[in-house]
Order: sequence, then C-alpha cells, then structure tokens
Amino acid sequence: MKVLVTGGTNGMGKGVAKILAGTDNQIHEILILCRSKERGEATIKEIKTITKNQKISMVLCDLTKLSDVRNAINEIHSKHKFLDGLFINAGIGYAAKRVETEDGMDPHFQVNYLSQFMLTLNLLDLLKKSENGGRVIFNVTKGGEIFWDDMQMKKKWGYENGVHQAMAAKRIFYVSLHDLYRKIKNLKVSFFGFLIPKTVWTNQINIIPFFMKTMASVMKFFGAFISIEKCGMIISPLFTEKQEESLKKSGKFITWKKDKFIEIEEDIDVFDKEMQDKLWKISLDLCKDEKTTQIAEKYWLD
Repeated sequence: MKVLVTGGTNGMGKGVAKILAGTDNQIHEILILCRSKERGEATIKEIKTITKNQKISMVLCDLTKLSDVRNAINEIHSKHKFLDGLFINAGIGYAAKRVETEDGMDPHFQVNYLSQFMLTLNLLDLLKKSENGGRVIFNVTKGGEIFWDDMQMKKKWGYENGVHQAMAAKRIFYVSLHDLYRKIKNLKVSFFGFLIPKTVWTNQINIIPFFMKTMASVMKFFGAFISIEKCGMIISPLFTEKQEESLKKSGKFITWKKDKFIEIEEDIDVFDKEMQDKLWKISLDLCKDEKTTQIAEKYWLD
C-alpha cells in the first residue's frame, strides 16, 4: 500500500506512519505531509531506523497556506502515479489566541478542514488508480457545529469551537464523497471517519497551559491516554484490509471497541443534503482554485 499521511511528524499521524511502515515485512510506502523540513527529516530517519523500511518520503506543505497545498498537490502528481490510502489527520488543537492565516481564515478551519478538503479532491484521481481499492480515512471526533454566519470565528472565537467546527465539516465532507462515489459505477474508493477511543499522548502537551498539563499528567497516570504507537496499531489495519472490507465502512463513522471496529451513530445533520451542498459550495469559494472547482463540479454533476 502507498499511503499519504497528513500531520505525520507527531501524534496519531506519526503513530500510523511508524506502525504501517513496519508491518507486512516493510512492503508499504509512506508519504508524510508536514510543514517542517527539519521535523520531517527527523521523523523519516527515526522510522527508517526502527522499521528498516526505506520507502518513507516527505511532502512539505504548510496547511495554513493554500498556495502550499497547490504546490504539494503538483509535487505528489509529478512523483506518483497512484495512491492506495490517504489519512486526513493533520490539525491544530490548543491555541492561546485567535490569529488569521495568510488566506484570511481561522487556522483551525483552514488546517483541520479546508486545506485537506482541497488536497483530497485533487488526489481522487490517484486513489481511483489503486489496485487495492483506494481509501480516505478521516481522523474525527463526535459533535461540533458549523457556524454558518461566522465560520472564521471573528465574532466569538474559541479554540475548542474551532476544532469542533472543523470536525463537523470533515464528517459532512466524507459523507458527501461517499454519496457521490456510490453513484459512479465501478469506482472503488471508500471514505469514512475514525474516532480513536482514547486520547493520544502527543507533543501537544508541551504547548498547553500549566494547569491543563498538570491535569493531563494525572489523567495519564490513571490510564486515560494511549501512546502514538498503540494508536498506530489500532488504525493501521484500516489501510491494509481488503477492498471489500473497506467499502463496507464507507460513509460510516467508526471506532475501535472490544478488539473490533464498530459503527458510531452519527448526528442527523451530517446527512442533510442542503447542509452538504452549502458546505461544498462555501468550501470551493474559499479555496479559490480553478482546478479544484473543476474537479468538484465534475463529481457533483456526475
């Protein structure tokens, strides 16, 4: 399998990349999309050393910049003829205050959702060429709402609301993609969301306020967290399972419980066609990218 992991230098992304690289006699190829060349190179060196898998590479991309996303898309297409999997994982968590990206957006909305909306649409052609059945797996959580009148949260900002809004948008997005692909004959790409059952212990701990760090340390002591490696062990089979099994999960919200994958009941708003259409149009308008619009309109019209 050839899998692109966004946010692959830390947390869940790094855990998936590390475990996937070491499984099945190191046959899988991993592309790590990250914004820091230094951290990317360090992660690749670490994974190669631990797993002995040499098929690990990096795609530099700062998701706070749509121009970087366009460059990353072009680079991936120039170097790869297909992809088997895409892990939509990168995201911003805690933030002390509101800032704006160079594209004039809330970073949580742009990084956690919009830039990866654009990335996914532009890589569908490579996923369609997978001989193993392409699959796009979204790292998501429950709940959240779209603040339609203030999506960039200029009026009432809060990092938690920003995170939850992006999660809701991602869930609407993968359901929309599933519905679209289901109408197209013989296209074997699956799209689904995954909720990790326990919080993953990541470098995020280094940037949160002291009181939150203290609380997290206590919770870790009592087993509330899991390691990135354990997280990778749970998720990585979703990228290597047979096409038939992956397609059964498409359009669903799943998690891991009692040593098996189970479906979670989804919020009814996620399946609202009017809401899907609205988010789709707004997302394209914000991307301001002709190629992305052409791709999106093709699927929407089909």
